[in-house]
Amino acid sequence: MLPVVCVLGGVALLVVPREGALLRNLVAVGAVALGGLALLGAFRPFRFGIGPEGLTVRRPGLRRMIRWAEIDALVLDEPPPVEGTPASPRLLAVPAPGHPLGLPGTARHPLDGRAAVELLDLGQVREKPEEVSAALTRYAGGRFTDALACRRAAFAVEEFTIGLRGYRTDQVDELVRRGQEALAWGGEPERESARAKIERVRAGGLTIAMRGYSTFQVDEALLALSTALAGNRSTDRETTS
Repeated sequence: MLPVVCVLGGVALLVVPREGALLRNLVAVGAVALGGLALLGAFRPFRFGIGPEGLTVRRPGLRRMIRWAEIDALVLDEPPPVEGTPASPRLLAVPAPGHPLGLPGTARHPLDGRAAVELLDLGQVREKPEEVSAALTRYAGGRFTDALACRRAAFAVEEFTIGLRGYRTDQVDELVRRGQEALAWGGEPERESARAKIERVRAGGLTIAMRGYSTFQVDEALLALSTALAGNRSTDRETTS
């Protein structure tokens, strides 16, 4: 709205006749120019294409094709929820050695912690995460990991109800996320550590907030998650005859 106000205000100043108003006219022209440039940038078409040769990206700070050889790893992930509200998924890329992508490395690959750049916020596109994941699986091959699907496959959690006097959302989200990741791609030490943390928190009591997750739903989910972490340890041992 601000660029629109600048343009309309500048035009209004220019069309109203007034003698000796050089400074006013200069300000009006400047407002129209700045507002016009801002509007041009806002309406510039956004594009993110996935194809056999690579990714076609047209967004602020990056407007080019990124070939698959320039990318070492791609991962579809999402930041932790904020006060119980899920964040939109992000597509992160780890550049191949010697191929800087032109964006700051503000993120981390969830599996190995490597520095990654954020290429796409899926909140900006019409396609669902499943559709984006299918296209990346088809064209990016082994470079791509769907961390969202991995977490859900390891341990599915229904969205908790938020109400008065519930468990603090960030504490619960951290426990669930840690447990899911330990099940999805962790070894026995990671699973045992996640289970121990859940059991310590359950024994000491989760923090109650004015508005938080349903205590009944969370208690059931954490018990099931702890059980899954304990039962999954047997998969690390090979049977011998």
